[in-house]
Amino acid sequence: MTEFTIHLANRPGQLAGLAKVMSDGGVNIEALAAFGIEDIGMVRMVVSDAEGARRVINNAGLVAEERRVLTTILSHRPGALAVLTQSLADAGVNIDGMYVLRSHADELELAIAVADEEVARAAIA
Repeated sequence: MTEFTIHLANRPGQLAGLAKVMSDGGVNIEALAAFGIEDIGMVRMVVSDAEGARRVINNAGLVAEERRVLTTILSHRPGALAVLTQSLADAGVNIDGMYVLRSHADELELAIAVADEEVARAAIA
């Protein structure tokens, strides 16, 4: 999966416009985080169709940063997230973003954005 970070103006309709162009381009957003800081809106989204998202973003005249994210399944119980994040910290991996992709009664599927995917995978294996 791939994470795209897009900066937009922090005003009504900007996220709606982005969601519409992604939808019109046939790109499904798997996870999303959006927030505004003064005049700037930041959208971080995870998609499974990176090529399609890249095409839609470019055709819309937007600029995006992109990076691959790793996915993992986590037991849905107290302390599981603490163990996962401590394993990454012990390996010197900084978590730049984390998303819940799917939640079930017994497990969570997470997408994690990190600078070094190989080190992170080894730390949580």
